[in-house]
Amino acid sequence: MRRILIPLFTPALLLASCCTTPADDGWQDGFAWDYPTTATVDQVDDYFGQAVSDPYRWLEDDLSDETAAWVSSQNELTFDYLRALPAREALMSRLTQLWNYEKIGVPSRHGKVWVWSKNDGLQNQSVLFVGDKPHDPNARILLDPNTLSADGTQALSAVSFSHDGDYMAYAIADAGSDWQTWFVRDVATGQDRSDVLHWLKNSDVSWKKDSSGFFYSRFPAPEGSELSAVNRDNKMYFHQLGTDQESDTLIHERPDQPDWGFDPTVTDDGRFLVLFGYEGTARKNRMWYMDLESDSAQVMPLFTAFDAAYHYLGNDGTTWFIQTTKDAPRGRVLAIDINNPEPANWLEVIPQTSDVIESVDFLNGSLLVTYLHNAHGLVKALSTSGEHLWDLELPTLGSVGGFSGSHDDDQAYFSFSSFSYPSSVFHLDMTSGKTTLFRSPEVDFDPSGFVADQVWYPSKDGTQVPMFLVRKKGVEPNGELPVLLYGYGGFNIPLTPYFSIANTVWMEMGGVYAMANIRGGGEFGQEWHQGGTVLNKQNVFDDFIAAAEWLIENDWTKPSRLAIRGGSNGGLLVGACMTQRPELFGACLPAVGVLDMLRYHKFTIGWAWASDYGTSDDEDQFNYLIQYSPVHNVNKGVDYPATLVTTGDHDDRVVPAHSFKFAAALQAAQAGDDPVLIRIETRAGHGAGKPTAKRIEEYADTWAFLVEALEMETPQF
Repeated sequence: MRRILIPLFTPALLLASCCTTPADDGWQDGFAWDYPTTATVDQVDDYFGQAVSDPYRWLEDDLSDETAAWVSSQNELTFDYLRALPAREALMSRLTQLWNYEKIGVPSRHGKVWVWSKNDGLQNQSVLFVGDKPHDPNARILLDPNTLSADGTQALSAVSFSHDGDYMAYAIADAGSDWQTWFVRDVATGQDRSDVLHWLKNSDVSWKKDSSGFFYSRFPAPEGSELSAVNRDNKMYFHQLGTDQESDTLIHERPDQPDWGFDPTVTDDGRFLVLFGYEGTARKNRMWYMDLESDSAQVMPLFTAFDAAYHYLGNDGTTWFIQTTKDAPRGRVLAIDINNPEPANWLEVIPQTSDVIESVDFLNGSLLVTYLHNAHGLVKALSTSGEHLWDLELPTLGSVGGFSGSHDDDQAYFSFSSFSYPSSVFHLDMTSGKTTLFRSPEVDFDPSGFVADQVWYPSKDGTQVPMFLVRKKGVEPNGELPVLLYGYGGFNIPLTPYFSIANTVWMEMGGVYAMANIRGGGEFGQEWHQGGTVLNKQNVFDDFIAAAEWLIENDWTKPSRLAIRGGSNGGLLVGACMTQRPELFGACLPAVGVLDMLRYHKFTIGWAWASDYGTSDDEDQFNYLIQYSPVHNVNKGVDYPATLVTTGDHDDRVVPAHSFKFAAALQAAQAGDDPVLIRIETRAGHGAGKPTAKRIEEYADTWAFLVEALEMETPQF
């Protein structure tokens, strides 16, 4: 175990009622930037002979009264300011108006029943329905999460149905936490059984064919704070229905490898259990399997070299179809006989192409392949021998996914969305490839009034990077436009066109929404991803800065009217860019960001991100990390852009201490007149499951902040 140094200090060090002004002229429109005092401690760490100060280490203690008092005083300042902004009321009204439309999920069949989610418009959480056919008019509610808490902060985070559709295992997450509590509901009666499972996080649940129980993985109960304690030693179990969790059967563990995690999948024919083995967030994995029909079932190795990604798609007996990046950084599909799994016996079914394979679904005995072509979706159907069958017709350039069906279904459903195309459900005839619009929402706006272009620009090293520019028709470059630049750039995750009510409101105000597909993401395969990881991470920031410079040089905007936004790894992106080039931006919005790059791996699941970041435990990686770590690159006397840091007090993925320390450092250093505020949502986590009411309020606050910071006109809708 790594030793974590926590300095001792007394409550007297934190005087939440006292205030200090970071600059003599810290006024804007009559508002005094008198930030709450943030105490400092004499904490210095030695990294390979280099002393690094960490004066806000005490803010890492999420259970202390001192941290709670700091959060309260910061929120008082922030919300007093935000609620007084002239644009906020109009934004709240317009966001609420647009958000109020019916949202339908993709229906899926389980045995003889069909299940789908629906939100009437402003419900805090979507409701799960069950019927005899998709969107059966006689459907009944199977689960309404809105009844679980008055404030809507208990969310349905995952479901898994038994093969016959008799039972539903479902997970509830509280206040945005990644921790899940699983229950089992009888689908026919709508009543819960006695089964309750604790300490699951990021685990699938997969049922045995006979519906007697299911496989899952869990962590040990955390020691100390469940919101910040490190999560390791994942183990896979089988849960027999009607029994206590303590009696669950251990299926697989590796006590010699505490960083390994496991995920279960039972094949459609019920014969095999597939054990997916991950290690952190590296885009490669191990795979084992068990023959559940064998009296002496043992865990057997299949792919254990940890040299590529291997994903089980489906099987025909002992012939398994595997999507992999082995010798194919953009992906290919293999047919493998698990009785003869040596590479010499592999059969390539779908070769690598110039486009990335984003996902593959095994439906109706064929392979439905979703490719990414220049950051938008294309779908092709191929036989299991690789013969091209048909191409899926899509409404426009956008994002496609959510295919529901099994290997023997000749009908399927999927979703499609784009920047001005709200998420809609389509029916797909798997035999002919014909699509039919099944459910389309009615949103109170005219999609024909918006336009999206894709441009390419050079990064610092000459790499060509694509970027989408979305705005109202008639909005053209004039050097003065308010532009919101969004990015992510990490973990092989691609950014593709998607519909957003909040972004629509931003564009209605005359703003331009720019989305840059920078390195570190998954838009162009493993090479694109790895070009923005570990000792190449600066490429990500260079790509984003180059996007900002291109927007200015091509007369779309100017620095004082350019805002940048990103969340999680994207929060790191914003934090790094604003500390490297503060003069380039008018406003910065780092959300739930990874901002202390020297200590991120010491909390919850943070250690798992080392494949993208490296860690300060390695000397070369430390020397690289400290050059861009946002918390460590805030300098006194700098005029930083207007900044609104956002986080949640229950974020147990990127713990809020990252945001606390960054905001404290910025407030102490700020030499200019622009505000540095932190908005800390209570009973909220990293973002998943956030109630509709909280989401609308957060966007109203954020957009109102931008209206003020970028000197936009108060919107009139």
